[in-house]
Amino acid sequence: MRDYLIFTDTGCDIAPGILEKWGVRAEALTFRFDGEEKEYSAHDMDIFAFYERMRQGGVAKTSAVSTGVFAEAFEKVIKEGYDILYLGFSSGLSTTYNSARVAMETLREKYPEVKLLAVDSLCASAGQGLLLSLLVDKREEGASIEEAAEYAESMRLKVCHWFTVDDLVYLKRGGRISPTLAFVGNMLGIKPVLHVDNEGHLVNVSKVRGRRNALLAMAEKYGESADDARGGRVYISHGDCLGDAEALAKILEDKYGARVELITDVGTVIGAHSGPGTLALFFIGKER
Repeated sequence: MRDYLIFTDTGCDIAPGILEKWGVRAEALTFRFDGEEKEYSAHDMDIFAFYERMRQGGVAKTSAVSTGVFAEAFEKVIKEGYDILYLGFSSGLSTTYNSARVAMETLREKYPEVKLLAVDSLCASAGQGLLLSLLVDKREEGASIEEAAEYAESMRLKVCHWFTVDDLVYLKRGGRISPTLAFVGNMLGIKPVLHVDNEGHLVNVSKVRGRRNALLAMAEKYGESADDARGGRVYISHGDCLGDAEALAKILEDKYGARVELITDVGTVIGAHSGPGTLALFFIGKER
């Protein structure tokens, strides 16, 4: 019986050192800035430099991982003697998961004895990372590759995602709000509160006035829907706004006794579309 290796992608916004500690490998989505031919992976540019480029007007466009890149990476793992369980960036936001699935279909013909399973996380950023951490725990408990995949599928719609952004121009570029709404909203200090729905799409839920109120609204969502408000696993990711991430963590601790286990960067994949100042909260809820 072959051991299995958990594979993911950089849509999970978990630092390489942590992934290495977890025994997880990741393939990188890429990005480029308008007017440049150079294509970067998440490891090619410091995240603070990335957000500074955006603040100076740089427009970043992201690219999914290709089927060929996945096939090459997966085949390397197969030759090391492992089966593979891939947990992918939401298919509602990227074609990356589908690329991995197609790569696995191709490799099954060449390696029929190898188990190759792919799970669409329907999650983004550290929400995908949180689900990944649960999957790693399940593997450590001795779950088979099939049991682990089934567990990930059973938990993915319980991973709650709540986001806010600081500048509406980035949502305007992505077509999520109109240019007029972006202009007026920025003038009035309107901050959207968004979440990822059951299909893995980013959805605008409400609007509040001011950044502090956006943090309070996210914390309120936590109180309303967290499955274990005091003891559950909580992650926060931020787009170069660590102070706000720490402030949100303090609100959660003071109001609900929650302990934020991980504060991480919103990486280039999400950050290219949401911009500097993005703040996101992830936890296990009764439902999304």
